[in-house]
Parts: sequence; structure tokens; C-alpha cells
Amino acid sequence: MRPLSDRALLFLPFLLFSCAPKLEEVKAPLNFPTDVHSYAQPNEARVTHSFLDLSVDFNTKTLTGSVTHTLTGTNKIVLDTRDLTIARTETSTDGQTFAPAQHTLGASDPILGAPLTIPLASGDRFVRVHYTTSPKAVALQWLEPSQTAGKRAPYLYTQGQPIYTRSWIPVQDSPSIRITYKARIRTQPNFFAVMSANNDQRTAAPTGDYSFDMTQAVPPYLIALAVGEIQFRLIGGRTGVYTEKAMLDASAREFTDLENMLSAAERLYGTYRWDRYDLLVLPPSFPIGGMENPRLTFATPTILAGDKSLVSLVSHELAHSWSGNLVTNATWSDFWLNEGFTVYVERRIQEEIYGVQQSEMEFAIEVDELKKEMATLKPEDTRLHVDLKGRDPEDGVTLVPYVKGALLLRALEQELGRERWDAFVRSYFDKFAFQSITTATFESYLKEQFPNLKLDFKQWIYSPGLPASTPVIKSLLLEAATEQAARFAAGKPVETRDWLSLQYLSFLRALPPTLTAAQMAALDQQFRFTQSKNSEILAAWLLLSVQHNYTPASAALEDFLSRVGRQKFIKPLYQELAKTPAGKTRAAALFAKYKPNYHPIAAAAVEAILKK
Repeated sequence: MRPLSDRALLFLPFLLFSCAPKLEEVKAPLNFPTDVHSYAQPNEARVTHSFLDLSVDFNTKTLTGSVTHTLTGTNKIVLDTRDLTIARTETSTDGQTFAPAQHTLGASDPILGAPLTIPLASGDRFVRVHYTTSPKAVALQWLEPSQTAGKRAPYLYTQGQPIYTRSWIPVQDSPSIRITYKARIRTQPNFFAVMSANNDQRTAAPTGDYSFDMTQAVPPYLIALAVGEIQFRLIGGRTGVYTEKAMLDASAREFTDLENMLSAAERLYGTYRWDRYDLLVLPPSFPIGGMENPRLTFATPTILAGDKSLVSLVSHELAHSWSGNLVTNATWSDFWLNEGFTVYVERRIQEEIYGVQQSEMEFAIEVDELKKEMATLKPEDTRLHVDLKGRDPEDGVTLVPYVKGALLLRALEQELGRERWDAFVRSYFDKFAFQSITTATFESYLKEQFPNLKLDFKQWIYSPGLPASTPVIKSLLLEAATEQAARFAAGKPVETRDWLSLQYLSFLRALPPTLTAAQMAALDQQFRFTQSKNSEILAAWLLLSVQHNYTPASAALEDFLSRVGRQKFIKPLYQELAKTPAGKTRAAALFAKYKPNYHPIAAAAVEAILKK
């Protein structure tokens, strides 16, 4: 981490650009794959380094300033944008003297946004874009004080994956184009800013003026920013947690195993290459469980269960430090390379820290959820390599790339043996470190290393459903929970001594769909599910309560929907409510009341449900 005094270096244009990476040092493929979700033409000209200079305005809910890109290539540079107001553009040959440049902002597509094309004169190696974001930028979540844990000050955070970074930075927004970046972020003096880069830990004296330097090349979707009344707590030598004061103690207690997780991952897959691994626990409106932004994982507070029972999410995001961040999918059709590997690595980390039984139970639950979801998907969307041309890349974010991808890797492990497979995975991360690759590249390397492989790789990748070679994931802990659910349904006593939280979750999911009001009341009386502090268990119980019209949980349902914006939880609850006329009326009323608490991504998902 750079000391605070080093910030001054970033404010001097000459020194800034003299510190930009030399063009010949930037590694990149000679031919970039076609990315149907980007207007960029990287084989003609591409960005290698970016400097952000932005001011944060909570009153107008905008970011205003400029981005200066270091380029390689000729003719013109094409950037992705979405809902940005472009003030002017400039070009330069030396990064010191800039001249006005023409630009063309193309027609806007509802998914892709609009291309920004800037002609390049001979020798141009820098382009600067002055711009302002829209208050409705899909990547920016502006929270009112009431939407935060502290209830005192507003908050801003970004979510760039898959193609939302273009709504706050005009950039070549493709995962195949990796860049280094620096940034200067100005905000109110009482606020602290953090990014997916080096971060200052001295949050007690915020200045409102912060500088960042990310020296490892990342795809643009991993550029992340958060601003608010944020504090820091050190956990280990390379690990810590940032969050609001109201959640700091609980977060630090929950993540005491963070350093152990990092060490376990290194034992399995080699040196951690991102210097620090810190967590930012966000306000409850964060729409997903976590986001693997390098050096600073963004995490939902819904994993703060008080007993570490939900920290597998952290193992997942930590695993992305190798799979996804270090080696990245080149297009969103290759998404399984990010997520399938990550679920597999997550399982191995959990096994190292918490034992085989817990890890296998988690995997078995995921496989069960995958099978249920696949039954609702079109066959072509159950393939690992999904055709997303003309579609929103969000359409490919199902459990298929995550869990079917992990099952493929488990199948490879079973055929090759763990020792050979582990050696291959480590070599894979080393060979393709800081690169973005396609499924074809992975297949070629796999077959190069194992020419006599029996597994039908193409069937796994391009055929729908689960192949006959799919590994069977067994869990004694899960079987025990399922057995007790059957006993309850038969009117017999239930034994849950020494259960893990996930066993209670599995118990709830295994209950029959014909529970009576008396049975629901008996469950609540024995296990106090309506008062559960575990968000996974509470969400599952509230779903059962809606299905069975269990009115004693009605207030808890509204409270949950008012304070939680995680799409994994709220989407099924709104879907279940919308299945009856009365429920849909209530769902619409609740959504109208609490929509401001949700991220635009989650709000759009709920709106789609209520419009049906």
C-alpha cells in the first residue's frame, strides 16, 4: 500500500503519465475474440491504462470529471458508454499537452448503450473524455441515509458486472480487455472512499480527497468504488474489513477466519497475487451476495449470521482471486470459466477450513438448486457455453455456469485423481495469469496436458442438461436433515441436536408442500424461524409462510423486504406473493414502498415479475 504522502504524485499530469505503463509491457492477445456485448474494436485500438479524476455529488447523484486513457493502436478508439453526458474529448501524443478532438456518440441500444468514437491522429497515444454520469446510471447505487446501517449519511457504491461499468466510465467495457488504472476521487470531507485498488486504512480522519493505484491489469467490470461513512478493522496481516460503524464489530467477529481462508487457498492454488484481501460489507440494498472486486470484495450484510455459518460466500469471492480475477472469461458466453472454477475452488477452501462433511453438504445443496432451476430454463440455456448474441448477458447468470461448471471440474478431478488435477489447476492459473481466455483456449490446454482424457468435454460444454457422467454428490448431513423433515411430516418428533445452520435450511426445503396451519405454528414454536437472524433460513421460512398463508410471519416478511435488497432473497418472495391476486396486490404495495431501498438491477427483476 502506498503511503498517504504518495497521493501528491498523482495530481501532477507529467508525473501521472510518466508513471503510466509502457505500451510494450502490456500483455494482450494479438487477436481479441468477438465480444457481442461491447462496441470496442480492440484489434484496431485499445486502452491499456486509465486515470479517473472524478467528483462525487450526493445532491445531484452524479459523478463529474474525466477519464484519461493510455492507448495502443491507430485510426480511432471506440469506447462503450451508457447514459453518459459527454462534455468534450481531447487527444495527446505525450500525455501532457492535450488538444480538442472530435467525437461521435452513436445511437443508444437498451442493452449495450452507445458507442463513443474518437478519431486518432498520427502519434496520438492518449485520449481524455470529460463527462457526467446520469442520476439513474445502472452501475451506481445512491443510498439515502435511511437506507444505510448508520442512518446518518448517504452512501454510494458501484456494481460493474457484467457490462455496467460503461454507465460510470466511458471505457472499452469487455472482459477481454484488461487495464491498469489510477484514480483521484473527491467527495465531502466527512466521507471515506475505497476502490478495488490500494486503500488507505486510516479511516478515522477522512479528507474527502483520495487517490488510488491499481497496478495489476483487470477487466473494466472489476473497477469498483464505494463512498460513505466507512471504517476499517484489521483482521490479519493481509486481511481486514471496511464497513459502516454500526456493522464493524459484527463484521470483524464474523470474518475472523479470513486470514486462514487466504492461507488455505494459497496452499491449494499458489501465491495470492493481489497484495491485500479486504472485505467491504455494504448496506443491505446490495443486490447480490458478493462481488469479487480485486483487493476489496464487496459483500452483503445478509451473511452476518453471528455464527460464521454463511461465510462460504467469502470463500467463493476469495476463490475469484484466482478464477475470474487472475484468469478471466474473455466473453460472457465463457462465464462458466469464472464461476464454475470459483465454485469448485470454494468447495476446496471450505473443505480445508471446515471439513469435508460441511463442504459436501454445501455442494449437494447447490446441485439440488441447480436441478430445480434447470427444469425451468430453456434447454439451450442449460449449456455451459450459452449463445448470448442479442441478449442481455444477465440472461446467462443462472446456476448453470456456477454449479454445472463446478460439476464438470469435479468430474475431471474424479477421472484424473486429485493430485494430478490439483497440479493442472495450479499450472492453469500460472500459465494464464492476468489474461482473459475463451472456452476453446481452456479446452486446448486441457487436451494438451491430458491427451488421453476420456471425459466428453464438448458434451459438457455444448449439450443441454447434465451428462450421464455427472458426479453424484452425497452428504450425510443433508440426508439427516431430509430424514427429519420426513419425520415431521409424519407427525413424529424431530431431533436437531448439533445441527449446522445449513441443515435447518435443508430441513425447511425438504418439507412437503401440504403443511397445515397447525404444522407451521408448531415449527415456528419449536425453532423460532420467524425470529431467525440467519438470512438464508429466514428467507426460506418466509417463502414457506407465503406459500401456506402463515400470517404470524407477515410482519417479519415486510420487515425483511424493507431492509434486504439481495436479489437471491427478494425475487423468490415477490414471485410467490404474485401467484395469487391478493398476494400480487400486497406485493405491488410492498414494492412501491420499498423500491428506493433496492439496487436498480434488483428493482428491475421485481418489476418484471409484477408486470406479468
